[in-house]
Amino acid sequence: MCGITGYWHPDRCDAAIAERMSVAIQARGPDSRGVWCDHKAGLALAHRRLAVLDLSPAGHQPMVSPCKRYALTYNGEIYNNLDIRRELECVGGYFDWRGHSDTETLLAALRHWGVPVALERLNGMFAFALWDARERLLYLARDRMGEKPLYYGHYGKAFLFGSELKALRAYSGWQGMIDRDALTLYLRHNYVPTPWSIYRGIAKLPPAHYVVIREGGRSIGKPRCYWSLATVAEAGTVEAGAAELTDELDALLTDAVKRRMASDVPLGAFLSGGYDSTMVTALMQAQSQRPVRTFSIGFHEAAYDESRHAKKVAAHLGTDHTELLVSPEQALAVVPKLPFIYDEPFADSSQIPTFLVSQLARRHVTVALSGDGGDELFCGYNRYVLGYQVWRFLQLLPNPLRRAIAAMFRRAPGHALDSLQRLLPRRLRVPQLADRLPKLADVLAHRNGPSFYRGLVSHAKQPDQIVIGAREPEGILARAGGFPQLADPREWMMLMDSVTYLPDDILTKVDRASMAVSLEARVPLLDHRVVEFALRLPIGYKFRKGQGKWLLRQVLDRYVPRPLMNRPKMGFGVPIEHWLRGPLRGWAEDLLNETRLRNDGFLDPQPIREMWREHQSGARRWHYHLWDVLMFQAWLRETGHH
Repeated sequence: MCGITGYWHPDRCDAAIAERMSVAIQARGPDSRGVWCDHKAGLALAHRRLAVLDLSPAGHQPMVSPCKRYALTYNGEIYNNLDIRRELECVGGYFDWRGHSDTETLLAALRHWGVPVALERLNGMFAFALWDARERLLYLARDRMGEKPLYYGHYGKAFLFGSELKALRAYSGWQGMIDRDALTLYLRHNYVPTPWSIYRGIAKLPPAHYVVIREGGRSIGKPRCYWSLATVAEAGTVEAGAAELTDELDALLTDAVKRRMASDVPLGAFLSGGYDSTMVTALMQAQSQRPVRTFSIGFHEAAYDESRHAKKVAAHLGTDHTELLVSPEQALAVVPKLPFIYDEPFADSSQIPTFLVSQLARRHVTVALSGDGGDELFCGYNRYVLGYQVWRFLQLLPNPLRRAIAAMFRRAPGHALDSLQRLLPRRLRVPQLADRLPKLADVLAHRNGPSFYRGLVSHAKQPDQIVIGAREPEGILARAGGFPQLADPREWMMLMDSVTYLPDDILTKVDRASMAVSLEARVPLLDHRVVEFALRLPIGYKFRKGQGKWLLRQVLDRYVPRPLMNRPKMGFGVPIEHWLRGPLRGWAEDLLNETRLRNDGFLDPQPIREMWREHQSGARRWHYHLWDVLMFQAWLRETGHH
C-alpha cells in the first residue's frame, strides 16, 4: 500500500516539485520514497512506499522495466501475483526476477500483455500510473471495485494526478477553484461522487476504468471500462441447489481471504462481531497456525457499542483480541482532524470510529483485513427490505391519493401530534413523528423506482437551493434509468449502491482512515470472483425468511454457532445527533455562524440556520444534513479556502 502522484508539463520537469507533492501524502507510505523523471518528455512520477511484500530495495518505486521503455508508480496489492508470475514464466522472458514484490509482477504483466489485457487478469486493489516512453503515453488505472483512489486533471499547463487531493494542492502555485455544482452532489450524498471532485477540472477515475493521456498531458482520453458490474448483473442467475452454492461460496471466500493474508509484515483483522467481519476473521483463523490479531472499539453509549459481541466472537474463534473502549472525549478529539484525513468534503460520521479502530490496529500490525462489501452484495442493509416493502405498498395507491396524503403530511402539526401521542399506550406511539411526517411526504412524491430510491438515500433533496450559484449535475442516480432494470427492485438497489455508495463512501472512508495511520486495509469480500458470484445469485439466496445475507449465513454456520450471531444489525456510528446538542455545539455554532457562511459565499445561511435552530430545539433531527455542512465548512478552513 502506498501513495502515488506526479505531473506532466510540456515546458519543465522538476523532481523537487514531484517530491513536494509526495511529501503531502507521506502517511500513505512512510517506509521509503522515490521520484523518477523523463526530462525530455516533461514527466515526473513520485511514490511513497508502505512496504508489505518484499521489504528489500527490489520493491522500490517508481520502477523502470528492464527494457527502459516503461516506468510505473503503483498503489495497492495484486493478490494473484504468484499466478501471474508462473504464467509469464511459461511464455518465457521473465525468469530473472529481481525480487518477489507484486510491483515487479505488475510491471512485467503490463509490458507483456499491454494495459487492457493485463487489467482483466489482475485480482487486486490498485491505482497506478504507467509511462510508455516510446509511445509517449501515460496510462492511469484503477481497480474493479474502487478500493484505491486516483484523482487527475489539468491545472494550467500541467497535467496532475495523485492518490489524494493533498498531493495536487502541493503543486507549485496551486489555487484550486471549488466546483459549486459538485458541492450540490456532496450535500445530497454526504460525499462527492465519482467522477466529480470538489475542484473544477479535477476528476476521480471511476472504478474498473483506465485512461490514456497524450501530448504532454494536454490530451486526456475518455476513461475506458474494462469490467462492468452492470454487465455481470445482466448476465443472468445461477441455477444450483443451496448445498452446492454454499460450498462454492465457502471455497471462494476461503481463497479470497487466503490471498489477502500474504504479507511480509504483521497482519490482523477488524472485528465488529457482525456477520461480515466475523466471516472474514473466521476464515483467517481457519487458515492460520497461530491466533489471528483482531481489533475492535466500543463506546459507553450502549446503542453504539458492538464490542461485547466482538469479544464473544473472538473468544469462540480463539483470536488474539485487542479492544479499546472509547470515551466521548477520545472520539471528539478526532473531529478536528477529519478535514485533513479525508482530504475533500466527506460526511459519513462513521469516519470517526473507522479512524479510531485503524489507529488501534496500527499499534500492533501493518495490514488489517476488513469485512466491508457484504451488505451491498448479499442484501444486508435494512433499506433494501424496508424500502422494497414501502415501494410495493405505494404501487397500490393511485397517484392522486398519494399526492393528497403527501400534502396532508407536509401540513400536519407534527409537534401537536407528538403531544397527543402521549395519551396512547407506549407500544402504539410513533417515535419522532414530527420528524418523520415530512420524510414520509417526500417518499410519497416519487413516481418511479429510481426516483424513489434516489430520494431514499439522499440527504439534501434540493441542494442547488442551498449552494449559491450552483446547478446540480445529473449524477448516476438521477439517470439510473439507463442501468439494467433487474427483475427484483432489491437487486437493482444493491447494484446502484455497489457503483455509488460502496466506492465513494464506504471504501473512501476505509482508505483514508487506514492510510492516515499508515495501515493497509484489505477487503476479501470484494474479490471480483466473489462479487460476480453474488451478482449471479437469485434474490432468494440473499433474502429469505425476513433476513438478508441468507447464503452468507449458511457459510458462517460452519465456523460460528448461530446463537452467537443472532442479534439485531447495528451500524458503525457515533451519536452525532446528541453531540451537536452537547459537546460539539460550540464548535458547530462557530462554523455555522451566519456571518461566516455569508462571507464564505458558498452556502445560503437561511436554510442552514433554520435547520440548526430546529435541531437544537428538538423539533427536527437534522444531524445528518448539519454534519454535511459542518464537514464542508471545516474543510474550507483546513484548506485555506475560507
